[in-house]
Order: sequence, then structure tokens, then C-alpha cells
Amino acid sequence: MDQDLLTVIILGIVEGVTEFLPVSSTGHLILASALLGYDPERWKVFNIVIQLGAILAIVVLYWRTLLTVLMGLARRQPESLRFTRNVLLAFIPAVAIGLAFHDQVEALLGRGDVVAWALIVGGVAILLVERFAGSARVKGVAALPVGTAVGVGLIQCLAMIPGVSRSGATILGALSLGVERRTAAEFSFFLAIPTMLGATSLELYKNRDLMSQGELGLIAVGFGVAFVVALVVVKAFVTLIGRYGFAPFAWYRIVAGVAALVWLNAG
Repeated sequence: MDQDLLTVIILGIVEGVTEFLPVSSTGHLILASALLGYDPERWKVFNIVIQLGAILAIVVLYWRTLLTVLMGLARRQPESLRFTRNVLLAFIPAVAIGLAFHDQVEALLGRGDVVAWALIVGGVAILLVERFAGSARVKGVAALPVGTAVGVGLIQCLAMIPGVSRSGATILGALSLGVERRTAAEFSFFLAIPTMLGATSLELYKNRDLMSQGELGLIAVGFGVAFVVALVVVKAFVTLIGRYGFAPFAWYRIVAGVAALVWLNAG
């Protein structure tokens, strides 16, 4: 098998598995590049763009919810208006802070050590939130108060540090603000749609001169792999958190972060 094609498949699998789990897809893609000897600069844009494949999986899995919201917006139904309001309010901080600190974030994207430490700290944070978070009061994305939606959006911005995890930050933020587990996870899924569409569109525009037909072909393969894998993972994830909560992902982050530090320092 062609080496580039093998690389694309591996990165697509990593993206599909990790995008919606609280373990950091960007962090895992950076570590995959470091551990397997890939050139991080070459694959940086690819890693961002294939996230659209995982986003499409959410659209497919939740198409009934999204269609209901769109139809409700046309009829100005209160629940659909609140749903859309909450997603947009949580999305706005990422736009503002992302544009303001874009260069600083870019500088961190090749730092495997940053990812490793972020995985460890994030794992500890998940355990603390699971242990000390108050009782869940909010159920359903449309039921989130304005302040809660904005708070989750602000916390999501921590995920600009590679390894923090966008889904992890939003889920933990929601849990700490009194949102029940399933709603916290689903709000993270829906918030990913505008957030990742915006980030991907920006990267494609900035790097449009670098996109050759060959590169677009590799992106298409990675997109497809990420889409199929994410379809399976999201279903399993929602079932898993209903039974066991988020602690298994916290311990995974801690073990993976420690292992990455040992490997990187040994190299």
C-alpha cells in the first residue's frame, strides 16, 4: 500500500475515534504524527479538514433532531429558537478568541509535550468534575439557560490548547454548570458543527494555494474514513457514558499522557 494512503487511513481512524470523545482528536493526531514519524507541517491542514467527516457523522446520526429544529425555526417555535440560540451563544466565544489568538494556537500544533501534559491535566479535571459536580438540573439542549450556554462556550475555548479536547471541555463545562450527562454530550456534538465548520473553512481558505488534486484526493479518503468510524464511535459513546460516566476516559487520558511523555523524552 502507498505510504501516503496508509498515513491517511491511520489519521482518518484516529480522527473518527477521538473527535467526539473527551480525549482530544487534535492531540491524538499530533501524537500520531510524532510517534509514527510523520511530518506535522505536511499533515496539519489535512488533520483539520478531515474533521468535517466526523461532523457529517453527527448530521447523519441526529438528522431528525436537526430537521425538527429547522422546521421549528421556520414556524418560530420557542423550543427550536432556544436550541439555536444556545448553540450560537456557545459558538461566538470560539470565533472571537480563535481569531484573536490564531497565531499563538498555530504555534502549539506541533508540540507533542504540550499535548501530553494537557491529556494528563484534563484527565484529572474530568475525575474532579465527576466527583464534585452538583446535581444535574438541566435536561435538553433547548432547556439550557443563556448563562449556561455562554459559560460552556467560554470553557470550550480552552480546547485551543492541543490535547485539552473540544468535546471534553464543553462536556465538563456543561456538567459543572448543572447539565445532565446525555445533554452535555449532545450539546457538545451540536456545538461541534458550527465550530469545526468555521475552523475548517478558515484553514481551507488560508491554504487554498497549497491544495493540489493529489492532496484533495487524500483528504477525500481521510474524510470518508473519519465519517464511517465516527458513526460507530458516537453511538457507543452515548451508551457508555450512560452506564459508566466519563471516568474511563479520564483514566485513559492520564495513562496516554504519561506514556506519551515517556516516549517523547526517551526519543
